[in-house]
Amino acid sequence: MKLLIVAATQAELAPVYEHFGLPNAHFIQQEKFDILITGVGMTATAFALGKYLNNTYNLVLNVGIAGSFDKQLHLGSLVNIYEDTFAELGAEDHDQFISLDELGFGQITFNSSYDLIDLPKVKGITVNKVHGNTESINAIIKRFNPQTESMEGAAVFYACNLSHIPCAQVRSLSNEVEPRAKENWKIGLAITNLNEWLIDFITQQTK
Repeated sequence: MKLLIVAATQAELAPVYEHFGLPNAHFIQQEKFDILITGVGMTATAFALGKYLNNTYNLVLNVGIAGSFDKQLHLGSLVNIYEDTFAELGAEDHDQFISLDELGFGQITFNSSYDLIDLPKVKGITVNKVHGNTESINAIIKRFNPQTESMEGAAVFYACNLSHIPCAQVRSLSNEVEPRAKENWKIGLAITNLNEWLIDFITQQTK
């Protein structure tokens, strides 16, 4: 299997870089797995995938940290995001939001196409602006009822679905989605747990 690991930042994969002795670079090619660091957000992700994604890959795995709407999910735990939605694509009609698919201009929800990851399956949204306001948090929960949010996931699913390349997304929960409270964040724990899982996954898949 040839695997492409996609992450927004190199910091999220620092232990993987150290474990495999990888060079300090944003695109790294190995015999059985490559790593692509895209930059934060949908636009950067789309550009990077447009440059490097190709059908030599048997699986594209998007990884990183994420915020959690679901109070039943513990910070630091890992989830398998099987469905991801572009939450902000659409139009406002006074107090109402009309999504892109409701407008008839395209699809906003995409799914993973790789089902061998033994982690809790959740629904995510992809946003340009992470939520930190009670009113907007309540509105997005009412609209989509998501369990997680990131700034890249749906863009990876979109690119892979249209390219007919199997894809999956694994996120480690670094914070609850709430009014911004950095003292509650568990970024270090989330990154440690993500990398421990990812090192094992890479090792098992590339034997």
